[in-house]
Amino acid sequence: MGLQFPNRVGLAAGLDKNGVAIDGLAGLGFGFIEVGTVTPRPQPGNPKPRLFRLPEQQAIINRMGFNNEGIDALLQRLPGIGFRGILGINIGKNFDTPIEKAADDYLICLEKAYPAASYIAINISSPNTKNLRQLQGNSELDALLGALKERQAELAQRHGKYVPLALKIAPDLDADQITNIADALRRHRLDAVIATNTTLGREGVESSPLAMEAGGLSGSPLFEKSTQVIRLLARAIDGELPIIAAGGITDGKRASAKIEAGATLVQLYSGLIYRGPALVAECIAATNDP
Repeated sequence: MGLQFPNRVGLAAGLDKNGVAIDGLAGLGFGFIEVGTVTPRPQPGNPKPRLFRLPEQQAIINRMGFNNEGIDALLQRLPGIGFRGILGINIGKNFDTPIEKAADDYLICLEKAYPAASYIAINISSPNTKNLRQLQGNSELDALLGALKERQAELAQRHGKYVPLALKIAPDLDADQITNIADALRRHRLDAVIATNTTLGREGVESSPLAMEAGGLSGSPLFEKSTQVIRLLARAIDGELPIIAAGGITDGKRASAKIEAGATLVQLYSGLIYRGPALVAECIAATNDP
């Protein structure tokens, strides 16, 4: 992406949606921090309860629905932080924006986030915003990536700096869909891909009384599914852009396995909830170049 990372381990989007704890989180040793998802306008998210812990399976089910204060509130907060490392801003669409107008929301956020971000992540894979995953389809993805890359070029000219774009994809994709997405990433010259978001599947948590709660499943049970997506992506991308791996990293061994599968960087969220800050140092040590 043209960026120099102090280590391979980052914080995934979703934990600090509004950028209220960046300095504290950076103090845990992360090589990069990703905030968001933020939308053009503030929105409350889905009705509560909307977050469920499954401790026996080291898993979480959430249907938060992009609850956030909006991109303007995030950008007003950023000048007050001390963190000077790599900051990703993850952007999405408002829940009431029709899917055929989704690109408008992403372009608004891209334009506003551009001066403040080290990179911008395009979230089209949350299962908790109606129809959002439709944007992973061939024609929809082509149109969205084309519009984003065109605006990125304009913004690079205007601001005198190039801010890379990363696309965040779902784990619930078959081999053909992954190949098609990889082709689109290469064709539009995206700068990175984040694999993966949460899953709608319930493999590994079937015995939990919470298994039937609606929402995306993250944590330990997601590891194999998300790692398989990375393997297929790495084969299809063939080194043309880096893969940032997220999904089920609960120890250093799993972080290392993501790198072996083809990722360059990894991100933590649910594992951090169950393992605490020690997980960050463990994953850094496991993924350090010898």
